[in-house]
Amino acid sequence: MTFAIEDVDRIIEMAWEDRTTFEAIEFQFGLKEQEVIELMRREMKPSSFKMWRKRVQGRATKHEKLRSFEKGRFKCTRQKQITHNKISKR
Repeated sequence: MTFAIEDVDRIIEMAWEDRTTFEAIEFQFGLKEQEVIELMRREMKPSSFKMWRKRVQGRATKHEKLRSFEKGRFKCTRQKQITHNKISKR
């Protein structure tokens, strides 16, 4: 898939966020977890990619099925509303 620069930036941003699941990225952009990993590997410096992989590997908050809560999602009261984000409008 080919994405606009803004979309690639948003995918990377969502992938770095601890509480944004891979399922949310798939819902919004149609990329499965492995495709997100490939995009991150392609778009980031090798050292940044390794740091990200170490950070997200095994992290329960990156997978909906591994989360301890079932309904709703965490949202900080200081978090801005993101425009053009399908997830925030569900």
